Formats: sequence, C-alpha cells, structure tokens
Amino acid sequence: PYRRNPDKDNLLTVFTDNCGTCSTKHALLKLVADEHFAHGIQLILCLFRMNARNTPKAAQVLKDKGIDYIPEAHMYLKYNGYIHDFTGAGFTPSNYENDILEELEIGPGQANRFKVEYHKKYLHNWLILKDSPQISFAGLWEARENCIAALAGN
Repeated sequence: PYRRNPDKDNLLTVFTDNCGTCSTKHALLKLVADEHFAHGIQLILCLFRMNARNTPKAAQVLKDKGIDYIPEAHMYLKYNGYIHDFTGAGFTPSNYENDILEELEIGPGQANRFKVEYHKKYLHNWLILKDSPQISFAGLWEARENCIAALAGN
C-alpha cells in the first residue's frame, strides 16, 4: 500500500514496512533494474499540478485552502518513453500525465533529500512567480502534507 516509510534512506524498508511511497518504491525498483543490467529504465522525478481532478482524495484540502492545485513532486519509472507507475492502486499515469510541469531523471540515491529540496525550491519559485499573497510557503507545504495524509488514508 501507499504509505510513508519511517527510514526513507533505507530502500529495503519497503519490504520490512510492507508499504512505500512513489519515491521509495521506484528508487528500489531502479536499484534492482541497475543490478540486473536492465538498460534504458529511467527513474524520473516530476512535478505535476496536483488538483481535485487528478487527485480526488486531495480535493477537500485544496478547497479549504482556496487553491486550485499544488505543484507536487512525484516519481515513477520511464522505459521507451512510457511512464510506469507502481506507487499503488489508483496511481495511473493517465491521471496526471497531462498535468506534468517538468521531468528530471535522477538516481536512486536522490529519491529522499534531493527530491524534497528540489520540490521546496520549486514551490518557493512558483509562489514568487504566482505572486500569490493569499498563501505562504509554510501554508502551502502544510496543505501539501495534508494532501499526502489524505492519500495515505490518515
């Protein structure tokens, strides 16, 4: 199931925790692919517009904050130009691929701290460009965390 792992730096916790996120699951799969010389499989970090349409479980949080969407960091594998998403039930590329803002190929070791810092930097810049005084970075990050909790059923 989709749920955060307490130790995101140890990808094997996907097995011991019997759960994972897009980051831990896909980074682990990329490690396994690399160990077996499966060439051409890319680990992708994307930012997409998380909104009520593509992420219905986040709809109420977004509505309560008065925002249409939050740029959300997501990870998946890409092979021959096709997205393969093993995050969990309901996470299908057709839900979000039209809302992708950018993609970046990364390595499995970048699935935790790098991903978070990249996401935060993107959100800071987005707020500046959006010139939106109605929500602060802290408020946006809190809304994002509440959306993730809703996805995990918390």
